[in-house]
Order: sequence, then C-alpha cells, then structure tokens
Amino acid sequence: MFYVGYTKDIENRMFYHNSGKVTSTKNRRPLILIYYELCLNQKDATHREKYLKTSWGKRYIKTRLKNYLTG
Repeated sequence: MFYVGYTKDIENRMFYHNSGKVTSTKNRRPLILIYYELCLNQKDATHREKYLKTSWGKRYIKTRLKNYLTG
C-alpha cells in the first residue's frame, strides 16, 4: 500500500495515522515509512504530491523503490 500526503511534521503525521485517527489508513496499520521527499516550500510540496498521486507518479515511486520492495 502506498500513501502519499503532504505534511509539515512527518513524525506527528505518522503517529496520527498509526493511532487509527485517519479513516483512510485506519484499517491498514501499522504504517511504515520507507520513503519521503522534502520540499523547501508548500507550493512545491503540494505540486509534487499531486504528481505522485497520478499513474505516472505511482510508477515513479515503484521504480524508485523496486530493489527495496522486491527484497
């Protein structure tokens, strides 16, 4: 399962998701962070988030993590 989202505080966001307080990920716990990207401003981050949620973006993530995901 891939989750793509924007946040200013990644540790708090992961805690929030893993506490079961987010409906979309509540039944997929525990979540394990294996990849993240940092952006210098919110505009760039939200633009990147929108891209990563497209089919091209999902393909990019899967290709980038191929060795990790296949062991």
